[in-house]
Amino acid sequence: MTFFVLILSALLLVALATALVADLLVAAIWLALLSVLTTIAMFYLNSPLAAVFELSICAGLITVIFISTISLTRLTSNQEKKTAARTRLKKYIWLPMVMLVIGIALYLTLDINLTLPLLTPETDVRKVIWNLRQFDLLGMLIILLVGVFGVVVLFKEKFNNER
Repeated sequence: MTFFVLILSALLLVALATALVADLLVAAIWLALLSVLTTIAMFYLNSPLAAVFELSICAGLITVIFISTISLTRLTSNQEKKTAARTRLKKYIWLPMVMLVIGIALYLTLDINLTLPLLTPETDVRKVIWNLRQFDLLGMLIILLVGVFGVVVLFKEKFNNER
């Protein structure tokens, strides 16, 4: 149980770092680390198929898409990076405190049981993916679409700026 709480705490810290960092390349790397930690949590919760999808799609494919897109965009100077970092910090300075308050409120009000019910082992991967892991599949699809739309928006913005 303590290992899982440590993983969840690390997930929150890495998610905050991903949201607060100004450099896009560093944010993409933090996001990949977030996916790796999510994969570890899924393996701990006996969801190996979801963990494999998380690791391959989110930590692998999406990170490659983000890093390739970032490398195709224009380079920014150190002064622009510092200005963006200050602006982002001012914009999201309240985020860690809100997360902490919500976390404490949920901990105090809810009786959270982190154990999973025992399932009969299913050997057919098609049944597991389409019948037992529909929400995982939907989540992966949403993450993939967000990555693709992010790439499209960045290229559209670059195209409009070059005109």
